Amino acid sequence: MVEEKPKRVRKRRTRRRFGAVRHLPSGLWQARYPDPATGRLTAAPDRFRTRKDAELWLAEEETKILRGAWVDPNAGKITVREWGDRWFTSARATLKAKTVGSYESLLRTTIYPTFADTDVAAVKPIHVSEWVAKLRRRKSARTGKPLSASRVRQAYRVLSLLMAAAVENELIGRSPCRGVRMPKLPETDPEILTNEEMDRIIAAVRPPHDVLVSLLAYAGLRIGEAFALRRLRFEYETRTLTIAEAVEEVSGRQYWDTPKGHRRRSIRLPTFIADRLARHLRTRPEEPDALIFVGRTGNALRYNSWRRSIFDPAAVAAGFEGVTPHDLRASHGTWIAERFGVMAAAKRLGHANARVTTRHYARASAGSDEGVADGLDDARNVSAQPPGTGTKGDADLAQNWHDGDGGGPTEAA
Repeated sequence: MVEEKPKRVRKRRTRRRFGAVRHLPSGLWQARYPDPATGRLTAAPDRFRTRKDAELWLAEEETKILRGAWVDPNAGKITVREWGDRWFTSARATLKAKTVGSYESLLRTTIYPTFADTDVAAVKPIHVSEWVAKLRRRKSARTGKPLSASRVRQAYRVLSLLMAAAVENELIGRSPCRGVRMPKLPETDPEILTNEEMDRIIAAVRPPHDVLVSLLAYAGLRIGEAFALRRLRFEYETRTLTIAEAVEEVSGRQYWDTPKGHRRRSIRLPTFIADRLARHLRTRPEEPDALIFVGRTGNALRYNSWRRSIFDPAAVAAGFEGVTPHDLRASHGTWIAERFGVMAAAKRLGHANARVTTRHYARASAGSDEGVADGLDDARNVSAQPPGTGTKGDADLAQNWHDGDGGGPTEAA
């Protein structure tokens, strides 16, 4: 009697409750997931070497959907150039002209040459790190020197904004711009001038530009704000100057806009500056919209030509070669911060955040730390004297120093 062999029972694979996996003729595996919006099975953007890899991918997608963190894995199949152009077109309406020009240049010269044809979803943190390292080694076509740390950081910022918008619009789940070490910016402290040094520069500037430089020094204006001043913005009775406009130059064209940060502000001028400005206005047209300072053609001044023909020669003649108009604003901010506090300086300079003032403008002027040390010595010596042995002037020394009498600007500042 022939013994029958037991029949081999083929174990049926249990049906998946989420998605499907199938073996392709190529030997790879394909995972398909139910699109949360349509319910239709949609193929994963990649193929997998093993069934287990495909099933793990599906399990991860299911978890994301249940947590509300799912992003369509096919949505990121748009190139960086296509998404960058779309993002920039939508963002430029809220940007200032100078920022628009900067972003356009950075996209064209630093981002697109590397990432233009790469899908947004395919850009990984290692690619961004390699790109930053490449930028740091790259030389400028214009100067032949390596790109500055500032330029590299600006390029990374634009790519970060582009990728953050991709996350916000659910093209990708997480930005690849993370964990990248940026080059450090060189320490470039501005030249902080004293009142006497400032007045030497102003005296060397030919009229009426000496009035303009006075406003940079004693009102802390940005150069674009000073160039954009109009007659109607000055009230002599209250010595008030309203900063409501700024003019910027981008690729040879001038653009008018609100001041930086869109922050309109009013500044009270010292009497001697208000008087100088009032005398100058007697020589200008009386129309309210008339510019206070103009070039030879009667139009708004242009920064580079103004520096070359007016400011730089005066700075050299006064013995301060290398001093810039921005140094005058930084000096003003430092004077105000030392005497009246950082918050007062921030308000006068038009900063929304006092941290900006501290980081960029409220720098220690030369000799100020020595003045602090001397003040501490004097205060300690007064307190160490027996009661009644010091004069009233000695007793008030520490308080006077604390109130700003030691080392601060003169009354005119």
